[in-house]
Amino acid sequence: MRPLRSLTNLLLLAGIALATSAIGAAPHDGHAAVSDDRQAVSLPAPMRTHMLANMRDHLEAMGEIQAALADEDFTAAADIAESRLGMSSMEEHGASRMARFMPEGMREIGGRMHRSASKFARISRDAEVTGDLRPPLEALAGVNRQCVACHAGYRAVVAE
Repeated sequence: MRPLRSLTNLLLLAGIALATSAIGAAPHDGHAAVSDDRQAVSLPAPMRTHMLANMRDHLEAMGEIQAALADEDFTAAADIAESRLGMSSMEEHGASRMARFMPEGMREIGGRMHRSASKFARISRDAEVTGDLRPPLEALAGVNRQCVACHAGYRAVVAE
């Protein structure tokens, strides 16, 4: 394990961890429930369960990637990203079956998330040679932006 090269790198990593941990958290001020104006996406119950399990795995993968980056294990971070979030993960997650239930905008965001994860994996592998943590952190933030965009715009509900 190589030590982090600077306080800046540590702060960048902490910022990503904080942003990722807040995904899906609704603002709460102790008063009445906040209205949810996200677009409802109706799914059969088993499909909704499957989608939510995929998203929990995505979030877990983001945490594992962050831990690997903290250890400056860029290859491990790349492998996790590609296998669990990247383009090569789509078949295992049943993306083709899920896509027909998603509105076009949601499909587009999902595609961008998978592509940005594969891009992160390439950039992280390059960092194994350069030792520069900044490019992988910037690329991982791009993956996170797609997750946030989707969660901000859509919510999965059981079809009636």
